[in-house]
Amino acid sequence: QVQLVESGGGLVQAGGSLRLSCAASGRTFSSYAMGWFRQAPGKEREVVATISWSGGSTYYADSVKGRFTISRDNAKNTVYLQMNSLKPEDTAVYYCAADRDQGWSDWGQGTQVTVSS
Repeated sequence: QVQLVESGGGLVQAGGSLRLSCAASGRTFSSYAMGWFRQAPGKEREVVATISWSGGSTYYADSVKGRFTISRDNAKNTVYLQMNSLKPEDTAVYYCAADRDQGWSDWGQGTQVTVSS
C-alpha cells in the first residue's frame, strides 16, 4: 500500500493560482502513473489530470486544459498540480491517486480548494 499526502490547497480569488503537492511513501513511486481528481459538493468525483510513470504522457480534463499542469519529481516521490486562472467552478476537494494495482488503488485524504468570485 502507498500512502499519499496532499498539500497546497486553500482559498484564492478567481484568476489566481495554487500549486498542489502529493507526497508518496515507498520506493516504487517511479513505476506507476499518478492522477489528480476532484469532487465538488453534490457532484461525483472526476478526473482532473493524470501523468505516466515517466512523466512523458499526460492527460487533462477539457475543463482544465490550458490552465492546469500536472508534473512529477520521481526523486522526491511527489506529484504536483499547478493551477492557474482559477475559476469558482474549480472549487472542490482535490485528491491524488496512484495507479499502482490495476487501477486507482491508493488515494490521499484530499485538500480543499476554494475559489472566490
